[in-house]
Amino acid sequence: MSEIEASGPNEAQIEYWNSWMGERWVQNQEDLDQLLAPLSEAAISAAGVRRNERALDVGCGCGATSLVMADRGAITTGIDVSRPMLEHARTRAEGRSNPEFVLADAALHEFNGDFDLLFSRFGVMFFVEPVAAFANLRSALRSGGRVCFLCWQPADRNPWVSVPMAAVLPFLPPSEPVDPRAPGPFAFGDADYVSDILTQAGFDDVQAAPLERPLSLGQNATIAAEFVTRIGPVSRVLVDLDEARRNELVAEVRTTLSPYERAEGVALGAACWIVTAVNP
Repeated sequence: MSEIEASGPNEAQIEYWNSWMGERWVQNQEDLDQLLAPLSEAAISAAGVRRNERALDVGCGCGATSLVMADRGAITTGIDVSRPMLEHARTRAEGRSNPEFVLADAALHEFNGDFDLLFSRFGVMFFVEPVAAFANLRSALRSGGRVCFLCWQPADRNPWVSVPMAAVLPFLPPSEPVDPRAPGPFAFGDADYVSDILTQAGFDDVQAAPLERPLSLGQNATIAAEFVTRIGPVSRVLVDLDEARRNELVAEVRTTLSPYERAEGVALGAACWIVTAVNP
């Protein structure tokens, strides 16, 4: 696999996803795919994946949604900036000609304009210049090509994040307020903002449909606390802590999640947008 240079407007994101964080996502791939499965299935169904059409999976990560779309007959290409995750995706697809994977920044990659579907599961909220990025992504689609992607609604609409986050924030040093539209998991929480981005990028018929599902975080509060502090938004605020301090905060999260334990495990709500659009 070729290398990717950490440069351009998304330099920080390229560095981040090629650091230890990319390796951590590989290590937790099975748990993450299981966590996100109810949302992935809903989005792929909304995309209306068709046999023999060409599908581009943006921010494909470890390849879960690329593999599903290929299994449904679409000729699928996954694109991502993370070498560790794409290497894992290629391992998962070993022995298959479909899907294929490309290591590149989708915001800058030169496309041929021959895709029928542009799909993403939580992979398009990290662009520093989102209008320019989506204008470039539009160049991947033929005229009449479709867009369908999943993005998170605001964090306060996602208890699976906000509940454990509320448990740890009081114990961390004060930080400067973060721009809610800065590149990150919740950058596309405002559906009107997303619609404006896609419209400026040249897409038509932009729509955002709400999707809400419970997400299973683990069989009990101990497993759930370790999971949400190891991967995802909560883990980011703990990354600079020493092991002893981190263990203290994991214990706080475990205490916070204990009331949510049920016989079937710990589940908390998630809220997303399924965004669709058309390339004129």
